[in-house]
Amino acid sequence: MPRYLLFLFLLFLATATAGQSRKRAREYGIKIGVLPTGKLNAITDVPGVTVGHATVISGDQIRTGVTAILPHGGNVFQEKVPAAVYVGNGFGKLAGTTQIQELGNLESPIILTNTLAVGTALNAVVDYTLQQPGNEAVQSVNAVVGETNDGTLNDIRGRHVTQAHVLEAIKQAKAGPVAEGNVGAGTGTVCFGFKGGIGTSSRQLPQSLGGYTVGVLVQTNFGGVLQIDGAPVGEELKQFSFSKQVLEKADGSCMMVVATDAPLDARNLERMAKRAMMGLAKTGGIASNGSGDYVIAFSANAAVRIPHASKEKTQTVTLLRNDEVSALFLATIEATEEAIINSLFKAETLQGKDKTVVPALPLEKTLEILKKHHVIQP
Repeated sequence: MPRYLLFLFLLFLATATAGQSRKRAREYGIKIGVLPTGKLNAITDVPGVTVGHATVISGDQIRTGVTAILPHGGNVFQEKVPAAVYVGNGFGKLAGTTQIQELGNLESPIILTNTLAVGTALNAVVDYTLQQPGNEAVQSVNAVVGETNDGTLNDIRGRHVTQAHVLEAIKQAKAGPVAEGNVGAGTGTVCFGFKGGIGTSSRQLPQSLGGYTVGVLVQTNFGGVLQIDGAPVGEELKQFSFSKQVLEKADGSCMMVVATDAPLDARNLERMAKRAMMGLAKTGGIASNGSGDYVIAFSANAAVRIPHASKEKTQTVTLLRNDEVSALFLATIEATEEAIINSLFKAETLQGKDKTVVPALPLEKTLEILKKHHVIQP
């Protein structure tokens, strides 16, 4: 397609979605999976977990930001949480992974940002940790920073994310509803050829299965063949990998953060993390060659925290048995799938670097397809 025709097409889609009040998937009757959501249908349904954003938009070239996820409201360095990392496809820059893999714990906020801001975010998290009361003697910090490349819409080479933005995201972290779409680390991202962003969802297990909560937050910036609850939306919108236009945009990344209040150690958290990739696959993601698809999973259960310093030489904790984690696997898959779809439903058409326009997922047409395939009621 000639460049000028492509631009007109994008402007048409932008006009078609302009002015619409974009809602989350469930508000349109889309109910992914079989498990109920938590109260907020967000990662913050997991007790103690907070999320903050810093959105960086300036002029017509800068479209980027930072998202911070804190596992609890205390000093995370002094009260570490069990954690694990799973790499779906390693074309990315997730800092801090080796210590998590070696020790099985997380000792800092999780920061999401753009690819070239990872170093800046690392410095900011180190400063934040060293300045916390109780950390006066700390001489080593394992800061955890993930990224996706927002260079399509953002002047990424300008490196506009500052340490102040990272610290703002951490400071703004709170419980309650989580802003989604073009916000924080999702400000400049692209997903399935449409505007991506931040998305979140949760699942609440019934008491018969433990009553635990699983929450997922994603930063979507990847390609594939979009499916929504099994419906071939990308195919019917003619927007999918292996069509020439989208194949060029198939690369990207997806950062997935999985939180739970179930008492798990790093080994079973890694098993949960693997299931998040299954949720990504259910949306049509293909983990392309140039995609960094990473999952960080942690338990926010206070009973399994790891103290930084202790006079005790052993630690006794009560953990969920292997036979009891299957429901958590299902919850992770469903929440990841819905979080990705929420990121698309909430994201809005955006013009950025070099007047590039990335259209939002066209809601009216998408809902027609979902009705046709009986995902929602006509």
